[in-house]
Amino acid sequence: MNRTAMILAAGLGTRLKELTHDRPKALVEVAGKTLLERNLENLQQHGFDTIIVNIHHFGEQIIQFLESHDFQADIYVSDERGALMDTGGGIVQALPFFHDAPAVLVHNVDILSDVDLQAKYDQFVASQDDAWLLTQDRITSRKLLFDEQGLLIGWKNLKDDAYKWVDGARDQYRELAFNGMHVFRPSLFAEFPWQRYSIIDLYLQQARAYRIRSVEINPTYWFDLGKAEDFAHIESQLLTANC
Repeated sequence: MNRTAMILAAGLGTRLKELTHDRPKALVEVAGKTLLERNLENLQQHGFDTIIVNIHHFGEQIIQFLESHDFQADIYVSDERGALMDTGGGIVQALPFFHDAPAVLVHNVDILSDVDLQAKYDQFVASQDDAWLLTQDRITSRKLLFDEQGLLIGWKNLKDDAYKWVDGARDQYRELAFNGMHVFRPSLFAEFPWQRYSIIDLYLQQARAYRIRSVEINPTYWFDLGKAEDFAHIESQLLTANC
């Protein structure tokens, strides 16, 4: 099976503070390798042969990095240097790259894990669902809300007790944390015009008519390298695990 993935690498990386003063978040190094390199290698090892990388902040550095490395995959750049499209708009802009793909795995560049991405992709393609959101039961201030069948019904911000519902408020639901990885069928977002969107808002909108499902993961490790204060601790754990 040909497998297609997209790495979201266009973010400003403001939470990494001085680490992104002169480079994009994707090219920040952790344990001797850039986040982008780690994710590209991981996707290749899981059988992904077509990979799209979106760019914005210091985007030319990412282009130069890709040109100077021989990754064993077809890698394409979705250029957002003119306007940052956010996590959903970036995917909509990249849709022309996905026209032949049965599904697309999206992976945030600041997430590192040992999730079996190939298995999740193949299982999704064989399913009847329109998107899978990889989730965990972990502490975070923002949670996705799912019904008893595991289908997306809402979103909650625990800090200010704010909710967004797919089709009206519910009393019974399961709260789970989004893990920065998801799989979808390209037709799901085909009718959206190019503009800035949050991917969570797009999924909440599409969940009214499509099957957007939670798939819980239980990896040996899962790291979010979005904050500068977490970097040293995560780097130490990666080195200890020889990752």
